[in-house]
Amino acid sequence: MQEIIRLEDITRHYQIGEETVKALNGVNLSVGKNEYVALMGPSGSGKSTLMNIIGCLDTPTSGNYYLNGPDVAGLSDNELADIRNREIGFVFQTFNLLPRYSALENVALPLVYAGVGSDERMERARRVLSQVGLADRMKHRPNELSGGQRQRVAVARALVNNPAIILADEPTGNLDSKTSFEIMALFDEIHRNGNTIILVTHEEDIARHAHRIVRMRDGVVERDELVKRA
Repeated sequence: MQEIIRLEDITRHYQIGEETVKALNGVNLSVGKNEYVALMGPSGSGKSTLMNIIGCLDTPTSGNYYLNGPDVAGLSDNELADIRNREIGFVFQTFNLLPRYSALENVALPLVYAGVGSDERMERARRVLSQVGLADRMKHRPNELSGGQRQRVAVARALVNNPAIILADEPTGNLDSKTSFEIMALFDEIHRNGNTIILVTHEEDIARHAHRIVRMRDGVVERDELVKRA
């Protein structure tokens, strides 16, 4: 399997006043192309910090992070922003949609930063909204959509740049069980279409949609296990 992510001895320490908080203490992890991985762990285990480093939203204190080949651990903020826009699609628990923009405009937004022309932006946004089952909701604003529909818009926005990796941070955290099931079925389909997915969750039943579960504790990988299918 082609490796897409490799983390070597990653640490992340924060200075808070006199105290040094050691969020990550030497994480080693590799993820292959088209893998579906869930990150789990109790509060304070380091899973969100690790997700931020994988997503190029933060940089490690030490260690190496190889993303699709190059080591990105020491890049500048501008270089990291460029990689984020090209390589990674994000889905957040709180959707993070702009309230005054339609679903179509929200989905097209990453393409503005990528320098894609207006006609192509709208065409690509329409295509991914149709892919997530929202062809009839493109002109609606977020407050005119249900929670599940808003999360579908967020998933479409994550897909619009054709990223190598989808990072999802508690994507069902604000949804009821029926809607959570529908969103996870959508992630299953996205994975079947060839995307690499890394999912942060504290819910075991959500994590079991993945094919591999990485369990963290005290800033290190405690267990890395394949999900057994019935």
